[in-house]
Amino acid sequence: MDRQTSLAFILIGLILVVWLYFNSPAPPPPSKEKGEKPTVVQKDSLHEDAVKKTKQEPVAAEPSLFDATTNAEKIITIETDLSRIELTSKGGKIKKVFLKKYNTWYYHQTKDTAFYNKYVQLVNQKNGGDLNIIFVTKDGKLVNTSSLDFTSNANNYYYRLSGKDSLSLQYSFDAGNGKSLKKNFLFYGDNYASKVDIVIENFDDIISDYRYDLVWGNGLNFVEDNSVDEANHSSASAYTGDEQVIVDATTNGEKINKDINGKVDWVSVRNKYFAVILSPEKPSSEGGAFFEGHHFTNKYGVREIYSASIKVPFKNEKFQKDSFTFYLGPVDYYLLKDYGKKFESVFDFGSFFGVKFIIRPISEYVLLPLFRFLHSFISNFGLVIIVFSIIIKIALHPLMRQSLKSMKKMQMLQPKITEIKEKYKDEQQKIQQETMKLYSTYGINPMGGCLPMLLQMPILIALWSLFNVAIDIRQQPFMLWITNLSSPDVIYRLPFRIPLFNIDIISGLALLLGITMFIQQKMTIKDPSQKALVYIMPVMFTVMFMSLPSGLNLYYFMFNLLSIGQQYYINLKHDNVELVPVANPQKKKGFMARMMEAAEKQAHAQKQATKKKKY
Repeated sequence: MDRQTSLAFILIGLILVVWLYFNSPAPPPPSKEKGEKPTVVQKDSLHEDAVKKTKQEPVAAEPSLFDATTNAEKIITIETDLSRIELTSKGGKIKKVFLKKYNTWYYHQTKDTAFYNKYVQLVNQKNGGDLNIIFVTKDGKLVNTSSLDFTSNANNYYYRLSGKDSLSLQYSFDAGNGKSLKKNFLFYGDNYASKVDIVIENFDDIISDYRYDLVWGNGLNFVEDNSVDEANHSSASAYTGDEQVIVDATTNGEKINKDINGKVDWVSVRNKYFAVILSPEKPSSEGGAFFEGHHFTNKYGVREIYSASIKVPFKNEKFQKDSFTFYLGPVDYYLLKDYGKKFESVFDFGSFFGVKFIIRPISEYVLLPLFRFLHSFISNFGLVIIVFSIIIKIALHPLMRQSLKSMKKMQMLQPKITEIKEKYKDEQQKIQQETMKLYSTYGINPMGGCLPMLLQMPILIALWSLFNVAIDIRQQPFMLWITNLSSPDVIYRLPFRIPLFNIDIISGLALLLGITMFIQQKMTIKDPSQKALVYIMPVMFTVMFMSLPSGLNLYYFMFNLLSIGQQYYINLKHDNVELVPVANPQKKKGFMARMMEAAEKQAHAQKQATKKKKY
């Protein structure tokens, strides 16, 4: 390997190391939840719903109307094919939501625990639930419906919905004199989304500022083992003006807020794999959204909590009804896309140093569809990843083949370059000129070895991002010690943390990946002055990949293994690479010819400058 190619490898390695450093997770602790039991049914069909804002304690506006009471809380449970939803009379809000297809990380089948303890529960219980209405009264008092007593029209405490069944449920707060606030819920048996109608009657002499807010105020429960990783993927966002506006507090202790005025199609709060989305049925140009976020560390680990609210214009009329779609479920790209409201923008395909327009199309239109297609007939996601890596390797073969052949030619040219260096020891300019002539004579582009590798980088980074956030591989086992493809495959825990990387685990797949990288470097690097790279790069990447999901490491391990086979085949079994002089190299005004001309012009200019100085 020549100097230029070695420098290119170092540059590519440094770019990847820096990028991985800023995008890699590290481990800390969890969060918990509980459950109850079932009994009844109802029916109908379809979807839609709403929710949003911040953590402000309700303030008495007119004591007789909005004071919190001490009435006993009444819980109604709706169980669907996908969720178990608990509603409370305190605030007429969502108290708990269990997702029946997704387990918590700490649940063990052998433990004698409550049945619903095994499912993720997404609602933060800090204030007894979420989805509240906030407004300011004419006399300047802030009212939050969170602790007001609502009554329900339900005649059961448990409902079971299946398939196209639906259930309409109303919560009402009676303020007397015909004044009322109502939340009408419509739940479906086969949908994570529901419909929420906010009905306000005779509040025209109470609500000021021509506005109220529908609020999701306490974020989402953290439900993964690695709290740092989950916090890194947590954020709030709004879809407005045909683009997603993201609110993300990224450093410990950081508090952030954002106020948006105008038409907002939806707002969302998400953690790594799950999201709540609130979308008005008729977005108004007089509306908007408001967000608050806080990144902090507590005894459970790193946390990011976001509140999000939809600002709803109040028309100051006797009767007003506003409808919303309320989604609380997995961040599944195709599931979200089916709603036709650009909910899929919540799915984070990643970026390369903040640039998304290259990475997202690769993942969205090529990698994710291919991944889903393979899983349609291969049930084990580990095998899907292996087959996936083979297909990607075949697709990149022409690029890689060209790269390896170019490097092979450069290796064969090294003795001639060494001769030139010895012949013109003290004439650096002459060495450059003669080297360029040599490249031109044999039609070699010194960048030919690294350019194909650089072209592959967006694909490799897109894969990194995809495997890091795809809910498909969450808690999916592969084989042997690899029991969860979405988290590191730990074979040993260190009694200390590795400095700088903050890692205290040994990953089996990361070690295998490092070994394959070492073999690759050994096969590629022939220049004695570059030998240190054979050891430095594999060690650095092994440590960097220790805390990454095992699904990602499995892919890179397979990719490296296939690259070794490809390199061996091209170098040894299919070695038809020859150094043949190009016929009439002057005609070939390519990259090398232009470089040579530039070098000659520079040398001539320097000679002229030297002559002028002499005279």
